[in-house]
Amino acid sequence: MSNTKAERLLIADDDPNLVEAYVLFFEAYGYTIQTATDGPGALAAYRAWRPDVVMLDIQMPHMDGHTVAREIRRMNAVSWPLLLAVTALCTPSERTESLRAGFDHHFGKPAQLPVILAAITSRPTH
Repeated sequence: MSNTKAERLLIADDDPNLVEAYVLFFEAYGYTIQTATDGPGALAAYRAWRPDVVMLDIQMPHMDGHTVAREIRRMNAVSWPLLLAVTALCTPSERTESLRAGFDHHFGKPAQLPVILAAITSRPTH
């Protein structure tokens, strides 16, 4: 089940059970993973580690996922990460807000991890 190349994946969600499930799933496909439990932690981890993919919950303590996404997109990066929103906020207007904030994809919870994996593996590489 290994991916062809090990990519770095940052996962931020304030639900530790979901984070654990996400980590187990993506590690099985060869991803190197760091996690955060809130927005400031996610932003700090991104700045320090520069992952290839960032998977963010929207409703997190201290700073929401939209704010984190906007901050990541404001950084002057050589290669932009793939930004994935994974959230319980699933109305059309909430999806539009995620895309405006800089997310590449917006997925509803409960997360369909094979669908998210397909979005990650099908993107063009930089």
